[in-house]
Amino acid sequence: MSLVAGLQLPTLPMSEAKLDYYFRICAKKGIGLVVLGEYVLNSFFKELSSMPQSMVKEQSSHKIKIVKSLCATYGLSVIAPLVLVKKEGYQKVTAKFTPKSTHYYPQQILVHFKHWNEEQFFVTNDEKYELPVVLHDGMRFGIVNGFEAHYDFVWMEVEKKRIDAVLMPSISAFDSHERWRNLLKMRAFTHNVYILRVNRIGSYKFQEHGWHFYGDSALFNPHGDVDISLGDKEELLVANIDKNIVNEARRIWGWRSQMSKKGFI
Repeated sequence: MSLVAGLQLPTLPMSEAKLDYYFRICAKKGIGLVVLGEYVLNSFFKELSSMPQSMVKEQSSHKIKIVKSLCATYGLSVIAPLVLVKKEGYQKVTAKFTPKSTHYYPQQILVHFKHWNEEQFFVTNDEKYELPVVLHDGMRFGIVNGFEAHYDFVWMEVEKKRIDAVLMPSISAFDSHERWRNLLKMRAFTHNVYILRVNRIGSYKFQEHGWHFYGDSALFNPHGDVDISLGDKEELLVANIDKNIVNEARRIWGWRSQMSKKGFI
């Protein structure tokens, strides 16, 4: 059994006060792994496009320093999307911070819609998709960024790497609430995994239009049900990840054993 926290936050200011507050709570509750949503350590990419590159670099460098320090202070591991400044441009990654190390996983599948085109803004990664895996409390956690949840080959990697729980930082807006819930219920059920989706809150204003990032962070269990969910305000979600529930769901439904029998995994 493992306690994992999802912090539902807007983009954070440069001060470390808010992260220090929540990380202290997590440490007191015996939580060892914390997940942040997308564009929490950095501004939304449309806002980054109007900022000097030096300012973006300072924002990222300062937040990295803060998270590293707090992880060491409270003995936490943190999964958090981040924007790195490279010679060739901006790179969108997910960082894994531990008290002793930091590792960056480049996001390989980026939003490509006309109104929301991360693929055009960030340096693209053309390497074969590889699911990042984190070992924690005797379980296997896979990192799947929100947009990647739409792709079947991502979930085949979840099967092949025998993932128990998926950590999903995301940022969703507009009227997509029910669509996302239905998608993740289905993915949790058909792969018998927990999915901890941590969705950003806040807003982005473009001309006269406002984009509302609605939160609704949630824990989906391996039977495809929602165990716990948040509203659209700043809040801490404490997820209880139980390996026994994972094993029970796989025994009852048998999706994995059938795929193995047919040679798919």
